[in-house]
Parts: sequence; structure tokens; C-alpha cells
Amino acid sequence: MKSNEPKPTQPKLHHKGEALHQHFKLPGALTELNSLFANLAATKTLKISMDTVEVVRVTQIDIDQLQNIGRQTFAETFSSGNSEENMKEYLDNSFSTEKLKTELSDKNSEFYFALLGDRVVGYLKVNLGQSQTEMQDENALEIERIYVLKEYHGKKVGQLLYEKALEIAEQKGVDFVWLGVWEENPRAIQFYKKNGFVEFDKHIFKLGEDEQTDIMMKLQM
Repeated sequence: MKSNEPKPTQPKLHHKGEALHQHFKLPGALTELNSLFANLAATKTLKISMDTVEVVRVTQIDIDQLQNIGRQTFAETFSSGNSEENMKEYLDNSFSTEKLKTELSDKNSEFYFALLGDRVVGYLKVNLGQSQTEMQDENALEIERIYVLKEYHGKKVGQLLYEKALEIAEQKGVDFVWLGVWEENPRAIQFYKKNGFVEFDKHIFKLGEDEQTDIMMKLQM
């Protein structure tokens, strides 16, 4: 299990040089271009503000979207540090249609999408009771996954999904929330520490043939 809110990236703006020459003349071209890019950046920011992101429960009819967002965000997050063979094996097994159908049917597991308009930009998975990947403490909730599309990192989408997990934990009346984070993901570890989580153990997470160490962290409610 790996929960993660990875590194932010800035959206790129692409324009054809010919079009720019048609609309801007020296010597004021640089000033006009800077103004144009500033306005476009501001517009982009407004479009993905927290007020426009909606968190909704995932159902069986959403399985294709869940499969796509699951595979894409995991690949974006971990491909650079793992072999192509191990990544393919993990993605094929963990995000197969059959496995996702089973998980969506589990009364102790819940999935949520972060929606920006009609687009899924991130998702959350939480587990309770015997559906937790470890511990199976009846008084605990596991955050198994928080993932956000790379182009939306740094836009507080991960924080929004995290807050949804805490809301569920409060509704269920659990004593603590826990999760596992890859030891080579210091940014994610720092994110959870910032939100009050403390390290309490380690465990092995197998990605293909590679055994990796996850740091287990928990938050007392």
C-alpha cells in the first residue's frame, strides 16, 4: 500500500512562433507577451481552485475511470524508480477489472474521486475492519491510496482527499488513522508528518519482484 502526494509541476504554455509574430511588434512585444502569459496563468489557476474540485463516491459504473486514474497516477509516481517489468506486473494485477470490481463490492472499502468538472484528477481509497491491508484493527481506518494526476500536483487536491479520509474516520468513530509510505518518498512522508502523523513501524511492499520498505505512520483521532 502506498499513499502519496507527489512533487508539484507547473503547466506549460505552448504557442506557435508564427502566430506570435502576427500579433506583436517590437519594441513593446516583450511587455505584451509577459502580460499575456500572466493572464493565462491566472486563468489556469482559477480553473483548478479548491472551490471547483468535488469529491464524490466511486461506484461500479465508474470502474473504467477508476482503472485509468489508478494506473496513470501510479505510473507517474513510481515509474522512474522501478523497472518496466515490475511496473507492468503491478499495474496489471492491482488494477485489473476483476480486482477493482471485488474492491468496489467490499462494504469495508471506499473509493472517492476528485473531480474537476467532468475530469477525474485524483482518487482516494480507505479501508476499515478486515479489509485493511494490515492490522485489521476494528478501531482504525487505513488510507490505502491518495493519488493525484501529475499536472495537478501542488493544487491542494491531495489535501482535499486527505481531509475527506479524516471526515470518514470521524464518522466511523475510529481511534486512529494509519497508512504506509515508501521510504524513498520523503515529500510524502513530510506531508503526513505536517498533518500530525507519526512513524510507528515498517513493512515490506512488493512491487513485481522488488521488495520495498514502507514506513507505517498513524494519526491519533
